[in-house]
Amino acid sequence: MTDASLNNITVDVETRYIEEQSNPDQNYYVFAYTITIQNQGRQQAQLLTRHWVITDSNHKVQEVRGDGVVGEQPVLEPGEQFVYTSGTMIETSVGTMKGSYQMRAQDGSRFEATIDEFVLSAPRVLH
Repeated sequence: MTDASLNNITVDVETRYIEEQSNPDQNYYVFAYTITIQNQGRQQAQLLTRHWVITDSNHKVQEVRGDGVVGEQPVLEPGEQFVYTSGTMIETSVGTMKGSYQMRAQDGSRFEATIDEFVLSAPRVLH
């Protein structure tokens, strides 16, 4: 049985609507998201791959899988964090994202860091 405190990765998300790159008349809504990944565990961990599920309010789903994030596969020592900003486009003014990072611990074991669902919303759409 694995000690959960060895591999404790937290993920915080901030989103913003990018009005200057969006075109609502063409159903084109651009969002940026800033992710903070923090290693609160007791051993080093490396982010290997990512998996995102992006859903717009018409229930159109996009899945994104790939190596690392923003061209990196960061290694986080206990207590360290990694912050990056990326973006996505959806066809409605509101949507959601959720996903996971596949990680490798210093001892060679692999584990998943879950990213809870968060909302993408243009201003003045949700109350």
